[in-house]
Amino acid sequence: MERLRLGVNIDHVATVRQARGGTHPSPLRAAVVAAKAGADGITAHLREDRRHITDRDIEQLRLEIALPLNLEMAATQEMKSIALRHIPHACCIVPENRQERTTEGGIDAMGQQARLAPIVRELVDAGIRVSIFVEPDKQQLDASRAIGAPVVELHTGAYSEARGDEQKRLLEKVRYAARYGASIGLEIHAGHGLTYENVAPIAAIPEIRELNIGHYLIGEAIFVGLEASIRKMRQLMDGARS
Repeated sequence: MERLRLGVNIDHVATVRQARGGTHPSPLRAAVVAAKAGADGITAHLREDRRHITDRDIEQLRLEIALPLNLEMAATQEMKSIALRHIPHACCIVPENRQERTTEGGIDAMGQQARLAPIVRELVDAGIRVSIFVEPDKQQLDASRAIGAPVVELHTGAYSEARGDEQKRLLEKVRYAARYGASIGLEIHAGHGLTYENVAPIAAIPEIRELNIGHYLIGEAIFVGLEASIRKMRQLMDGARS
């Protein structure tokens, strides 16, 4: 089975920095450690209110890391312009609510096709791999394909928060979405809320090509260090894949 890629989201390194001000801890340094620990890419969400990652962070990451950069962004003209200026390896279009602490669900690709399609087209034409962050739902996958996005990232938040039979039901929903999305030509990624305890069943889904994980890894790093935190996640993913 194909090796599953791990994208490490470094947003919350920036969250800690912004809580105090100044330059420490450095998201760029976190990206360097992530590369050493086995990450395949770096994900950073440049929010409209710049609450954690900043424009300077994106500039530094784009210029100074060897790993592919995945820019998470709202579907706005400002964010499109920033993406076209830096040309990251990838852009993931996510919903954004100023009041939320973290992204709370997938974007409504089906209801926003007319707004999303021109933005996706410009990014794709610039050579950027575009993904749409959606719920594991057939209609959202069909809409993402119609919009022209080559990739979808399935939101695993509900699965990650559930327990028992409900978690099993939601896992089947993710499995079905991954199979269906791949069958219509989409590359399938997944992420949100994944931990050491719940990552293996998601990592074992053969159609999923990449996981993006951040908050849990940064939280564990407080206790064991960032490199050890990422290495353990990498081992769990590889074990599930084999």
